[in-house]
Amino acid sequence: MSRIKDFYNKYLSRINAYWLVTIVFFALTFVLGDSSLYKRYTYDEKIRSLEKEIKHYQKEIEVNSKKLNDLHTDKEGLERFAREEYFMKKPNEDVYIIKNK
Repeated sequence: MSRIKDFYNKYLSRINAYWLVTIVFFALTFVLGDSSLYKRYTYDEKIRSLEKEIKHYQKEIEVNSKKLNDLHTDKEGLERFAREEYFMKKPNEDVYIIKNK
């Protein structure tokens, strides 16, 4: 028991009890538990990255749906798509492929 009293007299007697409880509360809040602030921060970061990914894929869906609509409605668009993607050509023309380095 004298060890506890020595520890209390040496370290804890100078600290106000309210400050001690506040410090312990914040330490527990930051470190321990399922809803600690660190875990909340990591979850918020993950949510932000997933929202950015959703926006990216929504833009990609818009572009692809526009291309698909052009393919269904426009004969020239279908021909242009076939030429660009599958390198198709008419019998009387030459196609040159230029690749950027």
